[in-house]
Amino acid sequence: MANENTALENLTPDELASRCAHTMYESDWAAQALDMKILEVREGYARLSMLVRKDMSNGHAICHGGMIFTLADTAFAYSCNSYNKVTVAAGCNIEFVAPGKLGDTLIAEAKKVSLTGRSGIYDVTISDSSGQAIAHFRGKSRQIKGEIIPTDSTNVSDQ
Repeated sequence: MANENTALENLTPDELASRCAHTMYESDWAAQALDMKILEVREGYARLSMLVRKDMSNGHAICHGGMIFTLADTAFAYSCNSYNKVTVAAGCNIEFVAPGKLGDTLIAEAKKVSLTGRSGIYDVTISDSSGQAIAHFRGKSRQIKGEIIPTDSTNVSDQ
């Protein structure tokens, strides 16, 4: 463990953020099932993509809102967990402004707005492949006990 602790200490904040996201993705079965791709992660920031498949479409032949929400929520999770502190959603909302279309690749870009103590606010814009915003998501986060990448044998993530 000492070697891993030293290795973590030598990472830049953005490198640590990326390592946290990739560690989370290894057991993020929902993101994997939806074939989400991590495009970029930095401290307080994450950008993910998801191709809208037929099984993600609703009765109007557009992307189901729950799928768009899940993409936004995942980008939110990776951005607010970028500090190697286990962080969960305390609340969130989404506004849909345009439909996601079958075969389109959606991009969710999450940015930290505020982080005070253990509470944060993050905004996520979900865009289609042409860059048009299709939804706006705001998430409120709360850090809880644990780390994404444990820095000692006694400090493991609460699941």
